[in-house]
Amino acid sequence: MHNDRQSSNWIAVCPLERIVPNTGVCALVNGEQIAIFHVIDGESRVFAIGNYDPNAEVSVLSRGLVGSLGERIVVASPIYKQHFDLQTGECLEAPEHSVAAYPARIADGQVWVGI
Repeated sequence: MHNDRQSSNWIAVCPLERIVPNTGVCALVNGEQIAIFHVIDGESRVFAIGNYDPNAEVSVLSRGLVGSLGERIVVASPIYKQHFDLQTGECLEAPEHSVAAYPARIADGQVWVGI
């Protein structure tokens, strides 16, 4: 599931102001833990990926450090430090441990995730 996927079911998660810039939060959306990140890199954007880190087998990605590797915006898992691409969910060091990515957008001051 990538951000360019068409989604017809958008869910309002929280006001954008509740997510400190360049950090993430965890939200329960349709019974799934989703890590939502607010990134400011010239513009304010949001990204959503699965919160479960398959490398560490715990739900912690929303607490990771946001940064960039080349052109990619990533989060480093707080456990083993693997990097996950926030647009695709790909785990750069172990692609077999990639996570789902969900479309996310900002509208009317709210963060929306497409399921």
